[in-house]
Amino acid sequence: MSLFSSIQLANNALRAQQIGLQVVGQNISNANTPGYIREELVLTPSSTQRLGSLLLGLGVDVTAVIQKVDRFVEERLRGAISDRTSAESQEKTYLELESLVGELGDNDLSTSLNKFFASISEIANQPESVAARNLAVLQGQTLAGDINRLALRVGQNRADLNSRISSVTDDANRLIEEIRKLNLRITETEGGVTASDAVGLRDQRGLALAELSKLINIRVTEQVGGAVNVYAGGDYLVFEGSARQLTISQESDRGLTIANVRIAEIDAPLASPSGELHGLLAGRDEILGGFLDTLDGFASTLIFEFNKVFSSGQGLNGYRELTSEFAVDDANNPLDAAGLTFTPQNGSFNVLVYDQQTGLTQTTQILVDLNGLDQDTSLADLAAALDAVDGISANVDSEGKLTIQSDSATQQFGFAADTSGVLAALGINGFFSGTTARGIAVQEAISSDPSKFAASRSGIGVDTENVLDLANFLDRPLDSSDGASLGILYQRLAAETTQASTVSQSVADGAREFEAALEGQHLSISGVSLDEETVRLISYQRAFQASAKYIATLSDLLGILVNL
Repeated sequence: MSLFSSIQLANNALRAQQIGLQVVGQNISNANTPGYIREELVLTPSSTQRLGSLLLGLGVDVTAVIQKVDRFVEERLRGAISDRTSAESQEKTYLELESLVGELGDNDLSTSLNKFFASISEIANQPESVAARNLAVLQGQTLAGDINRLALRVGQNRADLNSRISSVTDDANRLIEEIRKLNLRITETEGGVTASDAVGLRDQRGLALAELSKLINIRVTEQVGGAVNVYAGGDYLVFEGSARQLTISQESDRGLTIANVRIAEIDAPLASPSGELHGLLAGRDEILGGFLDTLDGFASTLIFEFNKVFSSGQGLNGYRELTSEFAVDDANNPLDAAGLTFTPQNGSFNVLVYDQQTGLTQTTQILVDLNGLDQDTSLADLAAALDAVDGISANVDSEGKLTIQSDSATQQFGFAADTSGVLAALGINGFFSGTTARGIAVQEAISSDPSKFAASRSGIGVDTENVLDLANFLDRPLDSSDGASLGILYQRLAAETTQASTVSQSVADGAREFEAALEGQHLSISGVSLDEETVRLISYQRAFQASAKYIATLSDLLGILVNL
């Protein structure tokens, strides 16, 4: 081995330490750069050379500059990020919903319910007072308005989440395309012939993958050439240099045109069990959509069950004309198969015709045959039976609604003892109108004339027996709700919201802690430690100095040989 070979060996050593210093400098300069992965110099001994019976090493080779990363930890961290963003999105939705319900404030529905039924109790104390009845009507309007507003605000929150879903889809498409382009650049740069990583490009791609994992749940696999494949469920979004974009399909749900995310190329729904998109979809459809379903059920029960009691009573004054709120699909179909939202049953009710001149009341029983046998009662049959009652006329109008009117200006009519629920089902002589939380209101006939508030049960303006039942309605067990009262139904609604919100916060806290633990593990491997880099800096510096001294020594020896 000649001195020139030794000089070449020393030159390789200097070059290796110089590159090592450059790698250390790169790490130190990017110590605070988001997404930066620590670089590491890979050195290997050079091949040997035979010198007689000896095998002598030829120094050091710089094999590669690579990123220090644990792919398994990185993949778990992306999954934890997806879990955290989904949990936080649902946590936020629950907190906003809990705020809307406002059960801890003075303007919650339970306060409105209690005030409404307390005002009904006052009618029993002042049966002749129209003012007391007017107060009950006003409190009923307040209750209905509070239910309306809650439903509308929850609906607006659903619409906001729906808009965010479209925005997240656009962001995901941008990141998918960015990853595809970076794949091409990385493959071109590394070329499949170098052991080094295209570190800057890989850092950018790593950031894009982390951002994408915030939005949707992804699985990433790296190929030999340096490209990565990105999967959502079993479908690829990025496959080396190609990509699939996400698209939005629309459908109507609970009064809202909702956005559903699909993979455009294969027209298949996007499978994403976590990520912000999953949290938004769960918030829109399950959390807020489920709450609206429950609120609609509560409002529907309040309307129908309260009206069933109310419609069997009479006010201080009767009616001279009245049209049902609800129409049937076909006036000749049985009433329980005529398309009514609320279904009547087999039974009967009484029609009271009061003559103001004589002071006499005529009572006629109207049968509602819905036993499932032949000739079940239709709306046309009901109109004919009512039309046969002296003092009133009845018919089915062109819209499929029942219209009743008195035959004389001195006659008024009312209703009593409805065991069929047909009056409440048709919206006749009821207090509330509508069928849902958004549609509940006080019927126009009552709001325009509170004297018609049905406090009596024995005749128009006779007693207050009906109002006593109405005042206790909040705590009355309901067969339609498996024995639960309206008060219990609302308590369940509020309690379920509060409990679910608490659970969502716990889940989000757990997801944040788990992500933080994995982030710490990831940083311990891939992050830059200035203390460790300082140690490496000193090591490379001393090795460089030693290599330089070695070259100087060889130079002196070479000079001696030249001067011989």
